[in-house]
Amino acid sequence: MAKSALLFAFLILSLAIKSQSRYIADTSQDLISDGIRNVRQPSFPHLGLPLLSSETCEQTYGFLPCTTTILGNLFLVLAYGYLMFLAATYLSTGSELLLEILGPGIVGGLFLPILGALPDALLILVSGLSGSKETAQHQVLIGMGLLSGSTVMLLTLLWGSCVIVGKYDLSDSSTSIDSRDTKRCSLTGSGVTTDLPTSHAAKIMIISVIPFIIVQLPKIFNLSSGSRLAVLISLIVSIVFLLSYCFYQVFQPWIQRRRIAYAKHKHVISGILRHAQKDALGKLLTDNGEPNQPVIRKLFHRIDGDSNGSISSSELTALIIGIQFEEIDLDTGDAVKKVMDDFDTNSDSNIDEDEFVKGITKWIREAKRLVPHPGSYSKKFISDFHLKTKEEHDMLIDRSDEVEEINNPSWISIKAVLMLLLGTVIAAAVADPLVDAVDNFSSATSIPSFFISFIAMPLATNSSEAVSAIIFASRKKQRTTSLTFSEIYGAVTMNNVLCLAVFLAIVYLRQLTWDFSAEVLVILIVCIVMGLFTSFRTKFPLWTCSVAYFLYPFSLALVYVLDYCLGWS
Repeated sequence: MAKSALLFAFLILSLAIKSQSRYIADTSQDLISDGIRNVRQPSFPHLGLPLLSSETCEQTYGFLPCTTTILGNLFLVLAYGYLMFLAATYLSTGSELLLEILGPGIVGGLFLPILGALPDALLILVSGLSGSKETAQHQVLIGMGLLSGSTVMLLTLLWGSCVIVGKYDLSDSSTSIDSRDTKRCSLTGSGVTTDLPTSHAAKIMIISVIPFIIVQLPKIFNLSSGSRLAVLISLIVSIVFLLSYCFYQVFQPWIQRRRIAYAKHKHVISGILRHAQKDALGKLLTDNGEPNQPVIRKLFHRIDGDSNGSISSSELTALIIGIQFEEIDLDTGDAVKKVMDDFDTNSDSNIDEDEFVKGITKWIREAKRLVPHPGSYSKKFISDFHLKTKEEHDMLIDRSDEVEEINNPSWISIKAVLMLLLGTVIAAAVADPLVDAVDNFSSATSIPSFFISFIAMPLATNSSEAVSAIIFASRKKQRTTSLTFSEIYGAVTMNNVLCLAVFLAIVYLRQLTWDFSAEVLVILIVCIVMGLFTSFRTKFPLWTCSVAYFLYPFSLALVYVLDYCLGWS
């Protein structure tokens, strides 16, 4: 990642040094001796793409490259978008490192939510601070597109994708059968389930849309004189909601506790694999990384102490106690239950040989996703997986409850601070040129900047969160699905309070006109529909993803009709 960032930065600097503003024809005098009254064209082609106009493009900061071609601006949007993605990744990694020092209460409640929304907030801030009041009024539409686009993408495309990726068999009741996906594409028999705290997160998300309603009241009642006052009241309410939500997360860090529980379970998995590697008298993985089934079956018979062809809970308990997970505070009964849930697919409270082979195979695939390998799988691979899960657990656990001291706490603190600073600097530096590139691309293609920022920019600022959410959902467990959806609802809540507060502050301080009725309506519809849909149920069959997917094109079409057909703005 670091090498890619350096290479990319070098490419950008090279372009900055070699590029120039667009060439302007000067017809005030004849400059040639061959009788042709035209200025000499640049030696490089424009690929047949139209130019913006007869005006020059303006280099951001006076040295970053600018262009007037469609392809050139598309490249800049992608380049700056990638740098914004790197910034979001550094902020996420740095904040997670702080968990190892400060624990989930403070970091999980304050740093993680705020830093997760920081790239969006910076882009919104820059879009409203650029140039004159007229320029800001034009470019602030990019910020509104990003705000609404992020919210809609999280609750539609990402939410629906997590249902598809995380689906497993649903029983006739409200329960699910974790990890079993035999019904495949059954619209009612396959899906996901969540727990009650996840429903509470969805209800909080609904409450967070209140500032949007407040700021729209003058438009609703046709009170043109009260628009500025409504913006101020909505700004104050947004700040109060932001502080309240952060304090709630500090004193009720249930999302972080669930992440700790999941990390602890992964460490149990790695510990059992490491123990199995030592006792199986062979490698669990072949040289090409495939499960070594003869060795796995030999391990099954070793654990099956009474040789009755199945492993019971008591035999599994003896195995886990024998491993002695002294480095973590382990609840043996809970660990046995979760391991049994992983393996016992027919729910008979026993693990037969085929279930054991399938369960170990699934764990090995989990290890291959988490631990990088040089191409050859050795016994050391399982040990590396065990160390990796221990690091993840230590990163999340509240240090006040740990017996062991942190290794190199000063280095971890320095690394976390450096990554946070690097992410913040990159996001702050890239925000302005990214907004300019989007605006120039909009002018070159005649595509409204709102739709570009609505569709493209959320991919840069939320892609790391999206990848993490899909990976968690792919575990096909209720607890991981609950964590995934809780973080989606939390990200939307931060958009609705932090990013909106930044947006409202710009509008109020620069005395801009609040004229975003269509965009606000889209946010309200998506948040309320998905919020109500997920607040009062915990079971989501596969067909529910179609509801989420439908809302995305519906949102785009609604804004287009209201703004460009009915003239709302």
